Amino acid sequence: MKNLFRFRKLQFNWQFGLTLILLFGIPRFLLVLEANRTGNYNFTSIIFVIMVLTPFLLLSNKGRELIGIKWTKNLKWLSISFVLGVFASTIIFFLGKYLYQESIENWFVYISKSYSSIPVDELKGDNKLVYFAMFAGIGMTFSPIGEELLYRGLIHQSFVPEFGNNKASILDSLAFAIVHLAHFGIVHASGNWKFLFVPAFLWMTLMFLASRLFFYSKNKTGSIYGAILSHAGFNFAMTYFIFYYIL
Repeated sequence: MKNLFRFRKLQFNWQFGLTLILLFGIPRFLLVLEANRTGNYNFTSIIFVIMVLTPFLLLSNKGRELIGIKWTKNLKWLSISFVLGVFASTIIFFLGKYLYQESIENWFVYISKSYSSIPVDELKGDNKLVYFAMFAGIGMTFSPIGEELLYRGLIHQSFVPEFGNNKASILDSLAFAIVHLAHFGIVHASGNWKFLFVPAFLWMTLMFLASRLFFYSKNKTGSIYGAILSHAGFNFAMTYFIFYYIL
């Protein structure tokens, strides 16, 4: 298909997909690790904003439609996609709690460190609900929109011509899982860096499966919005468990 990109030299192929994985993955990985060390997550949001803008800067209308940026009338599956994301996050929360209780090896416990800027006294009564709503709103927008447009959109479509839809999903899901090692797996605790081999492997596997779920939601709705809503549901539930079961 022609006229998919605004720039003639660009095209959907595995080289373009790999370039996107490295171009976004490496700085995002390093920024998240640094944020986990310092507690300052302001710069990581910039990466997600760039992810959101990229398909609109690079693709024509036809190109954006090809990667799934189009509305769907399948409202039933849009709703189901959100619920599936909530369900997946719930399973991951209880699995982490069963295996690792409240230790740093529990992925959601470690991720909850990103909320450490909130004073403990503020997490009482109505204040907790206000903070939860604020953080849930952020969690349901920035990363779901940015990551789905990039991984289930641009990167996925880059691998489709050579590998087909299913194998392309496996590749974009692997990239998604690996970059999430920065969020958990390589942890900063007590002033030192640690690599938690078994928990990290489990976390990567869970992120891979979640990514495949987002792809499934995209397919069922026929739109990238299915993947975004499924991802948003996942983050909504994760934020809920962190605020009401961990913090």
